[in-house]
Formats: sequence, C-alpha cells, structure tokens
Amino acid sequence: MSVPPAGQSSYPFDARPLVEPVAPGAARAFVQELRRTGRITGSPVFGVLVIVVIVFVVVVLFGSVAITLVTSIVSVASAGADGGGLAVLFGFLPLVVIGIIAAVGITLFVRGARSSSERMYRLDRFARANAMHYVPRLDAPGLPGMIFSLGSGRGSSDLVRGDRPRFVEFANYRYTTGSGKNRQTHHWGYVAVKLDTPLPHIVLDATSNNGLFGSNLPLTFDKNQRLSLEGDFDEYFSLYCPADYERDALYLFTPDIMARFIDNAAALDVEIVDDWLFLYAKRDFSTLDPQTWAWLFSVVGALLDKFAQWARWRDERLAAAAAAAMTDAAPLGSAAAGAGAEQAGAASVPFTPPLDALRPPPGVAPAGRRLQRGVPWLPIIVGGVMVLFWILTQIGPAFLR
Repeated sequence: MSVPPAGQSSYPFDARPLVEPVAPGAARAFVQELRRTGRITGSPVFGVLVIVVIVFVVVVLFGSVAITLVTSIVSVASAGADGGGLAVLFGFLPLVVIGIIAAVGITLFVRGARSSSERMYRLDRFARANAMHYVPRLDAPGLPGMIFSLGSGRGSSDLVRGDRPRFVEFANYRYTTGSGKNRQTHHWGYVAVKLDTPLPHIVLDATSNNGLFGSNLPLTFDKNQRLSLEGDFDEYFSLYCPADYERDALYLFTPDIMARFIDNAAALDVEIVDDWLFLYAKRDFSTLDPQTWAWLFSVVGALLDKFAQWARWRDERLAAAAAAAMTDAAPLGSAAAGAGAEQAGAASVPFTPPLDALRPPPGVAPAGRRLQRGVPWLPIIVGGVMVLFWILTQIGPAFLR
C-alpha cells in the first residue's frame, strides 16, 4: 500500500504491532492525544459521569432496601437475642450482593474503555508500520458505493489508509434502518480502492456468501443486466453491468483478471462505480487479527497490478456525443470557416496531432453510470405466503362452524 524502501521489490507486511505487548500508559496517552487534536470526540469527564450514573442507579434502586436491612441488623444486634450473629450475617449478605453488582458494572466499563484505547493504539502502530495512517472514525463517508447511502447513523470506524501507489482504505462500516422494535444496525467491512478513470457501474455478487433468499447485498439489481462470462466465473460471481455495456464488461474482465478475482476475492462482493472499486463483506475488516489483514493485503496486492489495464478504457459513447455536439454547432461558423478555407487553401497543419486527442475523454455516459434497481420478489412472495397462512388460520375456523 506504499512505496517500498530502496532495494526492495515490495513493502514488507508487518503485523507485529497487532499482537505485541503495549507499554503501560501508552494507549491512554495515545487516546488523550487523539482527543487533543480533535481526531476523536468525547472527554474523560464522560467516563466519570458514567461511573457516577452507575452508582446513582444502584443507590436509587437498592438504597431503601439497604437502609431497611441496616436498621434491622442494628436492631437484632442491639437486642442480643440468640442467633443474632447468624441474623447479622444473613442481613449483610444482600448488601454484599449490591456492592458486587456495582463493582462489576464499574469494572466492565473501565475494561471496555481500556480495551478500546488499546485497540486504537495497536491499529495506529500497525498502520504506521506499513506506511499507512489510521483514522479512528469518519461519519457519513462520501463514497459512491451501494452501502454508503442507506439508512441513518452512517459511519466508518478504524480506518486504515494508504496513498501510494494508489489510495486504498480499509474500514468497518455501520448504518441503521427501521425504527422502534424494527430498528436494525447493519455491519459491514469494506476496502475502497481509487481507480485511474471512471468505469461503468459493475457489481460482482459473490455466490459463496448468499443466503436463503439469494444475494446478501443490500440492493437488488434488474436480472436483465446479468452477464454470463466464460469459464467457471459464473460459479463464483454473478456479474451485473448496465444494458449495452456488455462489450465493455468483457474488455475489463479479461480471463487473467477473472482468474485474479476467483483466486483471491471469491469470498467478497465487488462493486465498481465511478472511479472506485469496493470490496464488501458482512464482517469487520479492521481488526486486531493478523490473518485477516494478511488476507486483505494479499487480495488488494493481487488486483493492483491489473488496474493499469482498466486505465486505458474509454466510453465510445462520449465520443459520439461530442461529435454530435460539434455537428450541431457547425452551421454557426460555416461562413467564417468558408472564408478561412479560401485563404488557407489545402495546406496541412505543421505538426502531428497527439493520438490521445483522438480518443474519447475519460468518463462514462449517463446510461452506464448506475445499474437499474430490481425488485426482491422472493422475499416478498415468501412474506406474502406467510401473511396469507396467518389470515387463513385466524378466519378459517369461523367458516368451518
């Protein structure tokens, strides 16, 4: 994800910061620095307030009970009756339970905060060790992928970014849909890779992670946009491309590129949109697991050297549109052009036009920028059958009477 040191063909992958012991106080100092520089929000005062709230709740819920118990214990002890010692012992037992509950709650909170600090510290050191940088959180990332415009409360966390040889971002992502009892938080991991030129909207839906109702992707695409490729590619991916862009998809997904995706990314869903490539999975990518990072780095590394082929792609439809625009504008300057032709004669230009000027400009025509959405008929049919069955079970007995 970076330029290798002099004399090396590749940059060494270093996962040691993910597992090495953390010096006492280092993680806490790192989080304090993040707060001071504004990279994360919040304050240590918040943690103190949480502990105060825990104690307050315990006191409110069990305070009256504790007072009653203490009063009873004192009364029994003062009376000096037989068995008073045992009564005192059993009287203090609920107080001990209340104290344990409060202590466990405070301990779990402190450990959770300490674990979060250590996680951020390790990921930051890991990013630096691999010539990348770490961003704790980014709300509503402005990326064009399908998951980034859904729901509310959208945010990326634990972002690890590299800028060279091209921009790459590894992160976890969350968004929420529904409300009330139907409220659901969706968890994704993604890799975002910046491409050299905008490409048609293409989705590779991995078959290995499909569920009972088919694709696990949050959006459904029109089946008429499904394109079958040669070999056994269809066993691993369902490829969707815009109508009339089938030839362009075949240009982009040559046999060698298809082999790279099958060998390295068969467990991931892939989306190409604008000048970005996204790899998705319904699991966290940015973790403290060295094996996960080794896998993700190998996937991106296997694909990077093939993106140069995609940089040469151009949308011929843009050239046709530009030619049509020039044809429409020609009558406006026809008189001046005729006069100039008489003066210039048949003389040719005294230079060689650059060949790149003869190619269409980078970009994608409107028809290829986004896939057409489809309707998830299977879940709708199954849901309709279940509703119909429930209705029949409710009103059926009434007709049988």
